Order: sequence, then C-alpha cells, then structure tokens
Amino acid sequence: MKEKTIDYILRSTWIAVTKMYNEEANKKGSSMATGFALLSIDPDSGTPSTALGPKMGVESTSLSRTLKTMETKGLITREKNPNDGRSVLIHLTEFGVEMRKFSKYVVLSFNEAIKNNISEEDLNTFIKVTDKINELISEKMIFINNKQS
Repeated sequence: MKEKTIDYILRSTWIAVTKMYNEEANKKGSSMATGFALLSIDPDSGTPSTALGPKMGVESTSLSRTLKTMETKGLITREKNPNDGRSVLIHLTEFGVEMRKFSKYVVLSFNEAIKNNISEEDLNTFIKVTDKINELISEKMIFINNKQS
C-alpha cells in the first residue's frame, strides 16, 4: 500500500504527540499517563476512583498501575468516600497540585502552538473530521456489510 491510510496518519500522529508529552513530563520525572491522570482529578474535592477510569478512557488495570505510581511519588492520597463506603476518593497532594499545574501548562502550550500554526478554518475541519470518525466508530458504522477483497 503506497498511499498512507487514515488510521496510519492518526496512529503516527498520536505516537508523535505521546512521545512529545512524555519527553516534556520526563523533565519533571513524570509521564504522560500521570499528567493525564492529574488533569482528570478534581483538585478541590477529589475524584472517585471508579469515575477516573471512564473519565480518562483507560482500563482499570492500567489506571491501578498509574495510581500506585502516583501514590508512591506523593502526588495523590486515597481516602474512603464518605458518601459511598465502597469507593475511594483520589485527592491531589500539594505536590500533586503543583504537578497538575505543570501538566496543564504543557497541554495548553501544545494547543497554543497548534492554534498559532494552523488556520482556524483548517483546525475546524480537522475537528469536524475527527468528530465524524468517532461518530462512525461509536455507531458501529465502519464494518457494515464488510466484504473482503
């Protein structure tokens, strides 16, 4: 196949973004997964651990590993949820709040660089296209009447 497929373009772009985020996070001894988790935890009231996985779109085993690392590094604490004894609230420590600010800065810097280098029209088209791809996938419209060649 000589022509790049859409999934190849998406995958290679996401790999480049992931590498960029991990390189930046590594400067602070962190990772993209940790930064993403920090941004997904409510800095004021904490976030139930059961809500964190779906909010981030990650599997529970992967999330458990990330949370354990974050707890070991002193970024979070786990406390029983006073409203639901079966779940645990994840809270940011002071260090976690500081690292959350760094993660937010990194994400906003990336967004700003993209906005400064891509026209608003092109960016809006990109967003429309990716929204449509997500819609087609979520509505299971990709492999309808799939005929192999």
